[in-house]
Amino acid sequence: MAYITNILRMPVTVDRLEPTSDLELARAAAAGDSVAFERLYEQHHRRVYSLCLRMLGNSTHAEDLTQEVFLQVHRKLASFRGDSAFTTWLHRLTVNQVLMHFRRRGVKLEHTSEEGDFTNVVDTPLQSTRRISMVDRLALEKAISQLPPGYRTVFVLHDVEGYEHNEISGLLEVSIGTSKSQLHKARMRLRELLTKK
Repeated sequence: MAYITNILRMPVTVDRLEPTSDLELARAAAAGDSVAFERLYEQHHRRVYSLCLRMLGNSTHAEDLTQEVFLQVHRKLASFRGDSAFTTWLHRLTVNQVLMHFRRRGVKLEHTSEEGDFTNVVDTPLQSTRRISMVDRLALEKAISQLPPGYRTVFVLHDVEGYEHNEISGLLEVSIGTSKSQLHKARMRLRELLTKK
């Protein structure tokens, strides 16, 4: 009993708990904690860069845009409420930044003459990326980078990131038919690039 009494009399020191989850880090960073923001950056900058690189096909532009994304993250962090995962919020912000980059540079998508021109296009991914060998993956990434910007954007959004045509239509402000047309043309061009010897 004396042992327990002595433990209860010991002074209690409260260490400041370090934020560990993305939500805690985001809240701390929004409150001005620069270390928390730095940890968010360290944990997520590769993912942002990778997405930018896939959509842009240019490593220099991807690096620049990654920095722009994190500037936006810093500005908008207070608006992150935690209703969705931080990674979901960051992904959407990154895609929007890339699309704004395309708009600023005047990248245009081809528009179909009528909404129904490509309604019968079957959406079949090239291959499951989990089963692609490293050599094939490098060849695929190189081929994607050679696509025209409009084709590449729709291909990455649909086949890589998993957006549906109605979502792409809203993001890019084009018709669903245009999205389907761009995807179809991107896949055809990729097949040509990948079968060239």
